[in-house]
Amino acid sequence: MGFTVLYTSLIVLIPLSTLFFKSATVDWATFWATVTAPRVVASYQLTFGASFIAALVNLVFGSIVAWCLVRYTFPGKKIVDALVDLPFALPTAVAGIALTALYAQNGWLGRYLEPLGIKVAYSPLGVVVALIFIGLPFVVRTVQPVLEDAERELEEAAASLGAGRVQTFLRVLLPTLLPALLTGFALSFARAVGEYGSVVFISGNMPMVSEITPLLIISKLEQYDYAGAAAIATVMLVFSFVLLLVINALQWWQARRGIGRAL
Repeated sequence: MGFTVLYTSLIVLIPLSTLFFKSATVDWATFWATVTAPRVVASYQLTFGASFIAALVNLVFGSIVAWCLVRYTFPGKKIVDALVDLPFALPTAVAGIALTALYAQNGWLGRYLEPLGIKVAYSPLGVVVALIFIGLPFVVRTVQPVLEDAERELEEAAASLGAGRVQTFLRVLLPTLLPALLTGFALSFARAVGEYGSVVFISGNMPMVSEITPLLIISKLEQYDYAGAAAIATVMLVFSFVLLLVINALQWWQARRGIGRAL
C-alpha cells in the first residue's frame, strides 16, 4: 500500500497539484477573467461538446464493432480486430494529417462532401471526426471481453420463453454490458478531452470557431503566460474529474442494483 501511494503520488498527484499551486499565484479576479474570457469559454464548449458527441458515437458504433468481432465469423476478421488498435499505435499527428488529407476540400472524401455543403476539415465537425477516430478502441476493447464472457445459455433461455431479440438484449444482455459501456464511454470521453495532435491539423484552429482548449493552453505557454495556462488547465481538470466521478457513481449504482436483484 505504501509503495502504491508513493508511486501514485509521484506520477499523478504531485504533478496535478502543481496546477493548483501555479494557478494560485494570481489573484481571484485575474484567475476568473482568464478562465471566463469569451475565447476560452468558446474553446470549452467545443472541447467538451465535441468530446461528448464523439464518445456517444463511439459508444454506439464501438459496441456494434465489438458485437460483430465476438458473435460473427467473416473473412478478414483478424485484420479488422487488429485495425481497431491502430489509433493506439498511430502517432496522433500522423492521424491528424491523414484525416485532413482525406476530408480537405481536395481530399478523397472532401471533394465529394464539399459540394453537398458538408465541410469536415477546418470546422467543428472535423474535431468530432478526429475525436471519434482516437476514441473508438476504448469502447471496443472494454465491451469485447464482457461479450465474450456473457453466458449465451441465458439468451437461449430467454428465446425459449418467447422473448424477442430486442427483449433479450434489453433484459438479459444490457444489464451485463452497462458497466462496460459506461467505462468505455468514460475512457473515450477522457481521451478526447485531452487530445491535441490529431485535432490541431483538421480543426483549422480558428478562434471562437474551431479552437480547442488544449491548443489554447499551448498558446499561453508559448507566450510565457504559465499562470494563465495553469488556470485554464485547472478548470479542465476539475470538469473532467467531476464528469468521470459522476460516471463512476453510475457504475457503482448499477453494480449495487445488480447485486440487489441477484439477492
